[in-house]
This record gives sequence, C-alpha cells and structure tokens, in this order.
Amino acid sequence: MPTLPHQSSRARAIWLSCLASAFRTALACAIVACTTLYGPAALRRQVAFPAFSYVTVVLMVTNATLGDALRGCWHALYATLLGVCPAILSLWAIGPARFTKTTTALAVALSAFVVVLPEHTHLLSKRIALGQVVIVYVLAFINGVKTEAVMHPIHVAASTALGVVACVLALLLPYPCLASSEVKQNSKLFAENASGRLKLFVKAFCAEDNTSAQALISQAKSLAVSGTKHLQSMKCKQEGMQWERFPVKILKPNFLNPGERLPGLETPLRGMEVALSSSSLFPVRITVDPELKNGIIRLEEHINQTLDQFKTCIPFNLATVPESNVENVMNSLQSLQTIPPTQKDLPPFFFLFCLKLLQNSLSMTRSSSESRKQNGCSFKGNWSNIVMSMINRSRLMPAFRCSLSLGLAVLFGLIYSKENGYWSGLPVAISLASAREATFKVANVKFQGTVLGTVYGVLGCFVFKRFVKLRFIALLPWFIFTSHLQRSRMYGQAGAVSSVIGAVLILGRQNFGPPSDFAIARIVETFIGLSCSIIVDILLQPARASNLAKVQLSKSLGALHESIGAISLAGSRMKESQEKLKVHVNELRKFIAEAEIEPNFWFLPFHSSCYLKLLGSLSKMGDFLLYGTHAVGFLKQESQKVADTIRDDAVNKVDGDLEHFKKMMCSTIKCLEEVTSIKSLKALEKEIQMNNISYDLELQKLPVPAMLRSSGSDETEIEKMTTSYLQNSSEVLEQINADEGEEEVKSTLVLGLGALAFCMTSLVRETREIEKGIRELMQWENPTCNVNLYEISCKLHAL
Repeated sequence: MPTLPHQSSRARAIWLSCLASAFRTALACAIVACTTLYGPAALRRQVAFPAFSYVTVVLMVTNATLGDALRGCWHALYATLLGVCPAILSLWAIGPARFTKTTTALAVALSAFVVVLPEHTHLLSKRIALGQVVIVYVLAFINGVKTEAVMHPIHVAASTALGVVACVLALLLPYPCLASSEVKQNSKLFAENASGRLKLFVKAFCAEDNTSAQALISQAKSLAVSGTKHLQSMKCKQEGMQWERFPVKILKPNFLNPGERLPGLETPLRGMEVALSSSSLFPVRITVDPELKNGIIRLEEHINQTLDQFKTCIPFNLATVPESNVENVMNSLQSLQTIPPTQKDLPPFFFLFCLKLLQNSLSMTRSSSESRKQNGCSFKGNWSNIVMSMINRSRLMPAFRCSLSLGLAVLFGLIYSKENGYWSGLPVAISLASAREATFKVANVKFQGTVLGTVYGVLGCFVFKRFVKLRFIALLPWFIFTSHLQRSRMYGQAGAVSSVIGAVLILGRQNFGPPSDFAIARIVETFIGLSCSIIVDILLQPARASNLAKVQLSKSLGALHESIGAISLAGSRMKESQEKLKVHVNELRKFIAEAEIEPNFWFLPFHSSCYLKLLGSLSKMGDFLLYGTHAVGFLKQESQKVADTIRDDAVNKVDGDLEHFKKMMCSTIKCLEEVTSIKSLKALEKEIQMNNISYDLELQKLPVPAMLRSSGSDETEIEKMTTSYLQNSSEVLEQINADEGEEEVKSTLVLGLGALAFCMTSLVRETREIEKGIRELMQWENPTCNVNLYEISCKLHAL
C-alpha cells in the first residue's frame, strides 16, 4: 500500500522532533557532566549530588521549550522552598546523628504529606520537592555525624539549580527552542490540514455519485487524525508560550496568536464530516440548483483564503482577509427559503449550517484585553486557595497515600542497603501522578524502563572502558531511542523517563564503584520502591477501574439528562451543562483506558468493547448538543430581525416541539441511568422479595418511557417527531415575507431549524445505541438472567 503524502510528512516531522528532543536532552546532561566532572573545585563541592541534577534535567527538558524551562525555574524554586527549607530546620532541630532508619522514613513520610497536600501546587514542583526530601533525609542518615545540618540541604538545592540552569542553556543553544515557534508551525500545519479537509468535503458534497463521494470522505477522515494531533501539540505548548510572550506583549500590546483561534474550527469541520457520513444518496438534491452549488464553491474558496493567512502571517500580527466580498459570497445561500420536508433531506442542510458556522468562526476576532483576561497570570486569591486546599478533604487521601508509599519505600530500601537506600524512594518521588493511574501498568513500565536504561549504561561503560571521558557519547543514541519510546503505547512517558535516568546515572557519574554492582543495587532498590507503591495503592485505593467506569457511566448519563433538559430557545444553562457533560465523559474515558490494562485476577473481565461503544455514543451526543446550541444561537439572533408576532409564534411552536423531544429523551435517559446504578439483577430481585413488592408489566401504569417499551419502532418514533417539528417550522417560515428584504434572515432560519432537527434525530438514534449497549453490558454482568430493560425499570420504579 503506497504511503500518503501527509503520512510521510508526519513521519518525517516525528523523526525531526525526536532528534531535536534528544539533542536538547544530551546537551543539558553534557552541561551537568562537564560542570560536575571538570568544573572548578569550589563549584563541584557545592554541587555534591550530581545524580539529582540529572534527574532534574530529565524531569524538565523532555519535550520542553524555552517557555517550559522558564516556567520550570519558578517551579524548581517553589519546590526548594517546600523541600529544602523545612529540612534545614528539621536537621538543625533534631540533629543528623539522631536519625535511625525508622525516624528517617517517618521524616520523609511527613514531609511528603506536606508537599503533596496543597491542591494548586504544580506537579513538577511536587516531584522535585519529593526528590529533594528523599536525598536530604536519607543521605543525612547515611552520613550521620558527618552531615552538616545547613550546608547539606543547600548542596541539594545547588544540585537542583545546576539541573535547572542546564535545561535553560540547552533550550537556548545553539538557537532558542520557542513554544511560540512550535505553535506557529502547528498552526500553519493545522490551517493546511483544515483547508485540505474543507476542499474534500465540498467536493464530496457536490459529487455526482456515491463512489466518488465516499472516496473523498475517506480521504478527509484520514486527514482529520493528523489535524487532531496538530491541535493537541498547540494545546500542550500554550502554557509555556505564556512565559515567552511577556516582552512581546510590551512591544506589541495587540498580541494574538492563531493557537487561540484555530481550535474553534475543528467543531464545524467535524460536523461537516458527520453530515456527509449521514447522507445516503449522492448527488445531493439541493446541489441541482447551479446558483447554490456555485455559491458553496465560492464560499469554500473564501474560507480557504482566510485560512491562508495562518500559513503566512506571524501569530503576533495576524491579518485577515478583507471582508468586502463576504456579503456577496453569503448571498449565494439565500436561495434556501424552505425547510426540508423529510428527515432524509436534513444532512445537506446540516452541512451548509456547519459551513456557515465555519465562516463565522473565522470572522470572529478576539481583542487583546480578552486574551489577557483569559491567559494572564492572576495572583488574586492565591493565599486563600492554598489555605482552602490545605483543608480540602479530597486531598487528604492522595497525600496520605503518597506519604505512606514514600515512607515504606525508604524504610525497606534502607533495610536492604544503607548505602543505596535512597534509590528505592527516588523513583516513587519523581513519578508522582496528578491523578489516578493504572497502578500495575505504570509500575511495570517504570521498572522495565529502569532495567533497560541501567543495562544500557553498563554496556556503555564496558564499550568505553578505556575511554572513560568519552563514554558520555553513548547517551546520544539512547536519547534518540527513548524519544521514540515515549511515543509508544507500551512504555509511554513513564517508561521513557525511567530508562533515561537509568542510563544517565551510570554513564554520567564517576567514583561510584563497579557499574555492574551499582546497576544491580539500583534495580533491586527500584523494585522495592515500586512494590511498596503498588501495595499501598491496592490497600488505600481498592476500587477497581472497571467498577469506577460503571459508576462514571451512570454519572455521565445523569449529566446527559441535564444537558438535554437545558435545551431551549431561551435557555441560559446550555453551555454550562454541556461543559459538565464533557468533564464526565472525559473522566469515563480515563477509567475505561485504565480498566482495559487492569489485571483481572479473579474478577469478571472488563467488557471494553461495550464500554467503548457507549463512550463513542456519549461523545457523539455531546457533539450534537454543541451543534444544537449553535443552532439555537442562530435562531435567537435572526429571530430578533422579524416581527414580534412572528417571533412569538415561532418560539411557541419550536419550544413546544422541543418540550416533546426533551420529555421523550429525558425519561429514557433517566431510566438508563437508574438501570446502570444497580449492582446486579440478583441483588435487585432480592430487595424486591425482602420488601414484598409486586409489579405488573401488563398494566403499564408505572412511569417508564415509551422508548423502552417500543424498542422495535425506532424509526417510526423518530420520523413522527421530526415530521411534526418540520411542519411547524415550515408554517413559521411561511409567515416571513421574503419580498421585503428578509431573504437572508429566512435562509439563516432555514439552516438553524434544519440543523436543530438533524441534531434532535441524531440524539434519538444515539440514545437507542446507548440503550443497546447497556442491555449488552447488563447481559455480560448477569449471564444467567434474561435482561429486559423495561422490566428492570419497572422493578426500580416499583421500589
């Protein structure tokens, strides 16, 4: 199969990115190595822990930009205040000579609890601070009375500072690696991607046969994958970009970058793809009108001219295409003066609605003041936030879990080997996660990465046995390899970082004894630390991801119920409820991903295929609710331009149809939410028998929705609802007199009403898919029972 051009360019970009990341990492490590091995004696005495300098480099420089490094300087400084400063007081008050294995582990555990407890502390600060805590207390215990209570922690801080300085220099030399440049480049690539997809969509829309249309749609879908990656790259670099653009904002206050505008284009492009995929027959009926067809092509050309600006202009002085010809282009859509009579004709109208939405998204501008409000750093209320986070009960368990893991790791590491005891706590400290993660999977890749890196380091020492000063060269190919490794599904960033640290600590240091002995000691200590972390997670976080996924599925259905209930022409909670739904769906996605790699042991296997179907349907429904919100916005805006009597009649009729739709949908989704909340059918039967409750399915007096009772008449229900809506919409449009210059208003109302109808029918269909998925899931969990959702719902309401 031949490689597509965009695939080969993507592969080339990945290679260049990996090479650049490897070079920057190698340069930063080389700076640390040269300083600690060959630097002035006075400086080498201050940087007494080069191992932690390397650790700091790896934590900060991986896939970083100059902005990330500058931000990392602040986080490292804050981490030092959290980790080193309290340790100075502890060592001075207690005395290093009084430390034992138990008191050392206790001191590490208490310090870790204080570091992890605040909610708003950045993850990088927590990792560096925890690493400093382990180094300070464990080495104070190892060295005993030789430890200086003040200078020892200061040496740890100096080692951290060396790593930070090395990162900044590596991202400055030989030329700055700027986040703004990467955002600009990804903006250009996404603009090209969006332009290509738009051309393919319009060609497919105007295609003369199904074969040509489907081929064009397939090409556009393949482009959408790379477009999503460009957007993710822009999003990742936005935070670092804030630290680079302060001087630019002083010179050019009207700062605007395309990374803030382009993500809004993905929604209409995705909607156009949905519309074309839903069309069953090509050529599309409305393209028979040559004037409308030519107008669509001219609108596509105009949008692409605007997108060209993102390919050529720097993001700080973004130009736009002159809008003088926009009105002429948009006038071509004014021939749409009637609502489609059937639901089969809705996809083309939804396509045109998304095309107009895309044009509106490009026409919108953001003022610099709004950009500053959104992105500027605000320190107001920081102290109150910190205080509130300290007493936030939800933070107590993660802090206690980390504290216990680190304390046990240090304790058992010191019991095994006093000289190398800190290597058991350091992997746990620097791998702290901001949220729940797959315990066994992550621990496995961390250990494998450590072993891979350590073995490579030992082999490097053997190859360069006679050239000790040149063995650092062996790290460059390893950095390139691990840059690819972190993009793999098998190892990811956790495994790649562990492998880098494993190799660097052997090849970048001197006077630590035979490499093989150090390698074995470190591998064993790492195993001890990760084992303690796993055991603590199992004891304090016993809920399996598969159980949490089912609970989250019920919560997502509850959020979906709220979002659909908020749909209204006068609704003000639509966006807020959709954001809530998006958060719940994203949380469900995380639990599903964790449950898929979770070991089953003696539990029922996770039905990942069914959950993925449900997740897909929920995501689609979130998208359709978003499109429906935009359609309502179109209707509210354009209805202000017609007479009050017509507007009131339109609002009454459309709201009436929406209320019928919401009543049908909300009752069904509420029942599905209740069904997913039960533990098992046997438990439900037992509860009914204990309460001596009887129910009669034949009477059908219980408030169970019709959709669950009539699962065989899907299309009839949808068509009946849609026909009523389209008839009422047509009656409203007939009252608008197009001869009085209201053609544009009428055409926009046609698109808005048609798009809303398409979203409604799509939501009903996806609800049916969710119903099928839940039935399959319940049958999987109750293999000996005959699952009938209507019967289960009746039993629940009888209770």
